Formats: sequence, structure tokens, C-alpha cells
Amino acid sequence: MASDPRYQPITVDEFLAMDFGSDRKFELCDGIIRMMTGGSDKHAHVAGNIYYTLRVKLRGSGRRPYNSDMGIRVSDHGVRYPDISIICRPDWETAPEAKAFDDPVVIVEVLSPSTTALDQGTKLEEYRDLSSVDTIVFIDPINRLTRCFQRESPTSWMDNTFAAPHDVHLPILGITLTEEEIFARD
Repeated sequence: MASDPRYQPITVDEFLAMDFGSDRKFELCDGIIRMMTGGSDKHAHVAGNIYYTLRVKLRGSGRRPYNSDMGIRVSDHGVRYPDISIICRPDWETAPEAKAFDDPVVIVEVLSPSTTALDQGTKLEEYRDLSSVDTIVFIDPINRLTRCFQRESPTSWMDNTFAAPHDVHLPILGITLTEEEIFARD
């Protein structure tokens, strides 16, 4: 369908206005709707650990963690649903209701064997293009490893891939996610 010259990519606003029901999840990639797959037990558990830890650590700070239910606008024709995104607002009471944000400061993706290449390829580039993003974290729940991209300047990033379990420092938030918090069993 997308290769058909008559196909017109849809916009983020058109995508967000659609009702897909609650049993399926979709992303918008270059104006094309793509169905997302579900994650594994390890994937869901690690994402839950990170969300819970961030929720507790950021409570009352004006910074909110969101799980994969909140979209991130990566372009006029792209919406992604990272496992965790953090949005900062000085006053949430006056913030309008949103189905997607375009200004996350931190993005976390928990890797799955089937999505690793997409997450650390196309999605990484889309996230790096967002001027608000300070830190992008990839978590490998199978090998208990992390990879952190930290913005050094508007066009420069530091890539830290850790070969052993490691804490994740989020300087823009002034907090650290410990290896124990990320991979806690219960």
C-alpha cells in the first residue's frame, strides 16, 4: 500500500484522532500505520520497574514519567510509543490533555530480540532529532546491560555501552536508576 503512488501518508493529528480500540497498539512511521507487537515477561517487568522507580523519584518535581501508552511525536508523520518517556512541565494543572508529546527529556527503550535493530537504528535517530531530548537509554533485560546516549551539544552525543550491569545516571533529572532498581525481581 505505501509503495502505491496514490497512497498519501497521514499526519500525526490524523493518526491520533483514530480509535484503534484497546486490544491493539500502533505506531505511525513516515505516515504509515504499523502494528506493534507485545513484549515478553522480562521486557514488561523491567519497563514496570523503571516506570515505578521514576514515578516515586520524580513525584512532586513537575517531571512525569509515562509508560508506552503515551505517544511521542517524532515528526509531522511519526509517532512512537517508547517504553518510558519523561516530560517536564512547570504547571501540569494548566497543561492541555495530550495523546502525544513532542518534548520529552528522557526516553527509555527496553530491548527485545525482535525490535533491537529498529530501536537502536531508526528510533534512535528519530529521538536524537528531538531538541528536547537529553538522554536516551536502551536496556537489555536478557543480558542485564544498558546503553546510554547523552547529549553533549545540539549536534553531539556521547554513546556509553556498558559490558557489565551498570547504574544509569539521568543528569537532566538529577537522579540515578540503580542496576538493582532496573532489574529488581520483585
